[in-house]
Amino acid sequence: MTPAPISETKWDDLLTSIYATNQALGAAAADEAAAIIQAALANRGEANIIVATGNSQLTFLESLRVRPLDWSKVNVFHMDEYLGLEPTHSASFPAFLRRHFLSNITPKAFFPVLSHGRYPEDVCHEYAAALRAHPIDLTALGIGENGHLAFNDPPFAEFTDPAWVKVIRLAEASRRQQVGEGHFKSLDEVPTHAITLTIPALLSAKRVLAIVPEARKADAVQCSLRGPISEDCPGSILRQTPHAHLFLDQDSAAKL
Repeated sequence: MTPAPISETKWDDLLTSIYATNQALGAAAADEAAAIIQAALANRGEANIIVATGNSQLTFLESLRVRPLDWSKVNVFHMDEYLGLEPTHSASFPAFLRRHFLSNITPKAFFPVLSHGRYPEDVCHEYAAALRAHPIDLTALGIGENGHLAFNDPPFAEFTDPAWVKVIRLAEASRRQQVGEGHFKSLDEVPTHAITLTIPALLSAKRVLAIVPEARKADAVQCSLRGPISEDCPGSILRQTPHAHLFLDQDSAAKL
């Protein structure tokens, strides 16, 4: 049975559900994601999804991977990768997905962002072409501690970016978040640039689920929902995204 939210409201166009725990949030979001995927499979015989990485996504990914779906008909994309990072590095986002999600399912295809040893502009062009060839049914994303979506950090985020995939400089707050999550030992180890899907690419999906648990996200949630809709807080654009649904737990919603 899908966990029930303890409260639910709309912030502008954004349906927002608050759950008692991170685990309840993850299960509820996984149920909605599974329904979206199943509908795509029923309609077209194939589904295309974009999923986020990061520790805040673990309860969702752990719940989604055990849903009874025909994963052999699902194409999996992701959102970003550090520029030039060795694909075997423990902080690599494709490696993260393989550990926590893909090792438990057998998708039709996985499309990793592989930047190591390649010209970044070629990687961006090829990944954008793959996304356009596979219209996305579901984007499951998080909101960073500085309000970012994927690696679209303030002050570099663009709500109307003409590109779908690009090289971006990482804000220091984003780099510090990666150290705080334990992916790097120090700030100096965190790459300064990354390849990211842009905000228009992420929001091009038919449905968007924003999965944002944990107390460390409370400031970003407050900024996204109570502040102005501005590229200074990229998550705020979700309030103008009627096909999005924001999932919070009591910790991440504490400052609303």
